[in-house]
Amino acid sequence: MISESELKKAVEMILTEMSGKSGASSAPAYSAQASKADNGEMLPDLGTIDLKEIINVPNPHNLDALKAMRKVSPARIAVWRAGPRYLTSTLLRFRADHATAMDAVFTDVSEDWVKSNNLERFKTECDNKDTYLTRPDLGRRFTSDELQKIKSCVGGNNKVVIYIADGLSTTAVLTNAMDTYKAISDGLQRHGIKPSAPFFVQYGRVGAQDAISEATGAEVIVTLIGERPGLLTAESMSAYMAYKATVDMPEARRTVVSNIHKGGTPAVEAGGYIADIIKKMLDTKTSGIDLKL
Repeated sequence: MISESELKKAVEMILTEMSGKSGASSAPAYSAQASKADNGEMLPDLGTIDLKEIINVPNPHNLDALKAMRKVSPARIAVWRAGPRYLTSTLLRFRADHATAMDAVFTDVSEDWVKSNNLERFKTECDNKDTYLTRPDLGRRFTSDELQKIKSCVGGNNKVVIYIADGLSTTAVLTNAMDTYKAISDGLQRHGIKPSAPFFVQYGRVGAQDAISEATGAEVIVTLIGERPGLLTAESMSAYMAYKATVDMPEARRTVVSNIHKGGTPAVEAGGYIADIIKKMLDTKTSGIDLKL
């Protein structure tokens, strides 16, 4: 059995390897941080290390070209190998990113976050995360009582109804939803449009917006929802919009702004763009493939 000191040395060696000694001089040094583990301090989180700073290829033919390629692509390139296998550092980073994605899917949005943003919480017919993942149909439906509560929350301001749903990434919602909503609200007010107060739907699929639209009589319904996370980011959120959405309508009637996150379209920028799209929907009375942007 490996002793604790041997394990610490192995981790230190891996982090030293990731510090860029193979040629990427711009990579941050982690060996000094790793050595702190001998004093009982925490090791750095592998998931926080910028992959674009790591070049593991030994003695590359053109280091500058490899660095330039690494800077513009989030793909796992220049990771190198040990025989036919990944380097240990590469494998550990893969597992760290996979764990981040799993956390984004399986973690619930906390009640503290909902309350701190003055949101009312509603829930689809899913009773827990497992049901949500295995029964997509229930994530599109509400009980009659829940729909009545949503209708009461929206009140008479039903021209533009905007709400937040956890979807498949809690991380995306926590990171981007409120900044995006505030930018949308500001943009709509410049157009002379006041949206409804936002609310939160737990265990919501995209199609849940159709039931909400019918119940509230919304002209335009907007859902800010976490997207399925990948190994590059767990923070990607999308905005799904529709003009007078109805249950079982064709998906072609939806308009989507996707990849809302710091590595894609930033939340504030996306919010301004979404506000302009909403205004155009109201003017043209259409959405989806019939809406010319």
